[in-house]
Amino acid sequence: MRSHDKTIRDACDAWLKQCERNNLERATIRSYRGHVDHHIDQKIGGLLVSELARADVKDFLDDLQDDGLSRAMTKKVLGSLRSALGEALDREWIAHNVARDVKLPRNRRDEEERTIPTKEEIRVMLEKAPDRHRPLIVTAIFTGMRISELRGLTWDCVDFDRKLIHVRQRADRFNNMGKPKSRTSKRSIPMAPVVVDTLTAWRSLCPKGDLDLVFPNGKGKIENHSNIHNRVLVPLLVENGIVDDNGSAKFSFHALRHAAASLFIEQNWPPKKIQALLGHSSINMTMDVYGHLFESPEEDVKLFAKMEKDLLAA
Repeated sequence: MRSHDKTIRDACDAWLKQCERNNLERATIRSYRGHVDHHIDQKIGGLLVSELARADVKDFLDDLQDDGLSRAMTKKVLGSLRSALGEALDREWIAHNVARDVKLPRNRRDEEERTIPTKEEIRVMLEKAPDRHRPLIVTAIFTGMRISELRGLTWDCVDFDRKLIHVRQRADRFNNMGKPKSRTSKRSIPMAPVVVDTLTAWRSLCPKGDLDLVFPNGKGKIENHSNIHNRVLVPLLVENGIVDDNGSAKFSFHALRHAAASLFIEQNWPPKKIQALLGHSSINMTMDVYGHLFESPEEDVKLFAKMEKDLLAA
């Protein structure tokens, strides 16, 4: 394979083999391999190293944190990507390691990004959302789709007969349509009755455009992420008192994805099903972000009581 045909996957493989040759500790290599298998390869493994730009690395980091990966783990994954590209540099596959130029912004994702709306807040949003934007809010809350997936959703991917939404593409920050974030992001999500009814009514009212988008702007084109946040979500939250101590909107649009996850978990659905519905690249990511929601102190008390009873009865 010629150097200009090398992918990030090739660079990662070469780097991991070099780690083994250097006799790094087994646990260290296992950790590095986890960064590659669960994050790097899933999202950007197929990209050519010669074409990777700083913007691609920044988008990759944004994607990781949008999926709920902690800042600490994102920093470790970035370190592994830098090392893999360093190996590519040593092998003269690339002339410059662009990942070295990218820094993880401080406090870019504060804890409020993990704020999960309460049931009452969810009900208020569903009830008070203006007619123009209610279909977007309803779909977001009941499907857990990413904002990029909602912005890129087209009507041909809404299967009213089977009551499924097929996630097949997304709109990036630059309003370019592209493939989903990873292999597992391509999925089909069942529609709750309210989603079916809402989208059925919305279809005839939806602004028309060449892309046939479900949630376009007023001209039928891709809606900007910032417009959805500033013109749709923030007014909805502030006008209905869903604010923080400073009177600002309590959470971002990504919190609606957290709301959906909390509703899924409350139904006692298995973690693997929830992983599939959310399009997470691994079950580890699902548990890292939402593991605490699976906990039930009351149920644990009963389990401990049963453990004691079984032991003493023996």
